[in-house]
Order: sequence, then C-alpha cells, then structure tokens
Amino acid sequence: MSGGLDSTLAVKLMLMQNAEAIGVNFAGGYCPVFTGKKTDAEKAAETLGIELVRLPIDSEFIAMVRAPRYSRGRNMNPCIDCHILMIQRAWEYGRPRGAGFIVTGEVLGQRPLSQNRQALDIVARRSGTEGVLLRPLSAKCLEPTGPENQDLVDRSRLLDIRGRSRKRQMALAQEWGITDYPAPAGGCLLTDAGYAARLREAFAHGEESVATVELLAIGRHFRLESGARLVVGRNRAENEELLRRVPAAAAVIDATKVPGPLGLLIPDSGPEERRRAAAICARYSDRRGDAEVAVRVGPVGPVGPEDIAVAPAAPELTARLNIDRTNPPESGTQGVKEPAPPRS
Repeated sequence: MSGGLDSTLAVKLMLMQNAEAIGVNFAGGYCPVFTGKKTDAEKAAETLGIELVRLPIDSEFIAMVRAPRYSRGRNMNPCIDCHILMIQRAWEYGRPRGAGFIVTGEVLGQRPLSQNRQALDIVARRSGTEGVLLRPLSAKCLEPTGPENQDLVDRSRLLDIRGRSRKRQMALAQEWGITDYPAPAGGCLLTDAGYAARLREAFAHGEESVATVELLAIGRHFRLESGARLVVGRNRAENEELLRRVPAAAAVIDATKVPGPLGLLIPDSGPEERRRAAAICARYSDRRGDAEVAVRVGPVGPVGPEDIAVAPAAPELTARLNIDRTNPPESGTQGVKEPAPPRS
C-alpha cells in the first residue's frame, strides 16, 4: 500500500466486501521516509481506518536493483523484480497472521513494463502468490483467483479497469469520498533520472548500503580525490536530516553558524580531505565571498570537533567534484541535474 490512488481504491473495494485489511507499506532505501509530514500511506490508512505496517527496503532490495532478473524502466527502476520481492515479503508477513489472500492496486495495461498481462503473471508466479494474489481494480479482465473461487470475494463487485487513463479511478474516489491522494508515479526514487545517475555512480564505487542509498536523495553530492563522498545540505531541513543520518565513520562539516550548510564526509579521510570538504561547504555558505570562513569539523580523534579557517572552494573545483555534473543522467533524461530536496 503506497498510499496512491490505486492502492487506496483496492483496499476500499475490500472493505466494502467486509474484508479485514492490513496495509503493508515499504519504506527506506529508495523509498525514503523523511521526518515531518505524514506519508501518503499513513494518510490513506487513516482515511480508510485500517492498520498500516511498514516493512523495510533492505539489502536484498538493493542487490535486486543492482542486478535485476527482468528489464528496467527508463532509469534504475526494475519494476517487475521489485513487485515480486515486495509481494513476497508482504505475503510472508501476512500468511502467519492468518491472511487469506493478498491485494494490490495494479491495473492491467497501466504501465507498459510492469503491468502488462505477462508481467502480472510473472509477479504472481515468482512471488509465490499465484492463486492468492488479487488485483481488484482489474479483476474482471483477468482469470478468477482463489479468493474469488472460494467466495471470499464477490467477483461481480470487482472492477474491469484497464489502460493508462485514471478517469474511472478519480470518479470512484470522488464517489467514495477519497479526496487526499498524491499524483501518480510518486514515492520511488528509482524513476527519477537525477537520483538514478547518483545510484549508478555509487554502485560503481562499491557503495551499496541502505544508508548510502537513502543519503543519495538528500543534498549535493561530491566525490573527493580520496574516493570519499561529501554530502552537503541545500537547506535547513536537509541539514537537520543529514545530522540525523551521520554514519559511524563520517566527519561532520558544520558551517551552519556562518550561516551555511552541514556536510558529511564519508568516510572521514584525514585532515587534508576534511579541509577540502570544509572549503566546499564554505563555498555554499553566506560568506562565500570572504577570504576565509570558520567551519567546525568533527569528530576528529579523541578531542572532538575543532574550528578551522578555510578559503571557500572555487566554483571550478565544486563543478569538477560534483557527482551530478560528472555523472549526468543517461541519454534522453539529461534535463535533470539532481533530485529535488525532500519534502519536510
């Protein structure tokens, strides 16, 4: 349950047949959850009055993204493989808790890669849910499933939506009083060209941890000469988010008192690279025109953070080290420079 219109309507259809539903939402990794406002899934669950369970995007998902069995979308999104793993994990969660079947908001023909008939069959078979996986929005366009054959669900009250238009879904939402839902195609960063370029670059440097994949959605990213990554916040919300996500081996580059950004040097690569990182942060501060800027750097050994004075980095240097400049999106998506700052 993403909290999008399709998954919300799918659950509503089940509730209208007096089924008990638990929403399963996947978060973390390339579906990050930032502090602040409620997620779309949380808002949808509240509207429907159902329990919501959050399962993690973990290392198995990251490995799947790096080497999918089936094809990708335009960017780094292996939608068929991802659907297989999500549905498999959701069923593994629900089955021991007495779930009789699993429901998704997939619509036949809505997405050419992952929601054609062959792809829907592959997802059901390879996820181990063939016969118990119900797509209520398109059920009448598909073969009857176990829940329908066993009279757990009244097939006559299911729908026959197919294709890319969402007019019927929007009309149903209005009829059923569902008004707060997001625009389609939100939530998964793998479809974003700028984020996908960052992820390819991270994979090329052997960076595959869930924490790194989440950081790719935040700030400006630089690859320093040592191979270390520098992440620099673009606003106060990003500075605060970075501070909540400091890896154990990182150095914090703090120019927020200037005022300016907060940066993470990952890993902490010694005094010279800390100074380089501090100079880059100074370049994005309000004192970028000064000869020297005081930046707090730490942790540095047992003595903790220290203040150092650095000259702000030259624009040519930041451009050369900026991952988004040196690793642009692939052909056909060059218009995207970097992912937009996360909503707070």
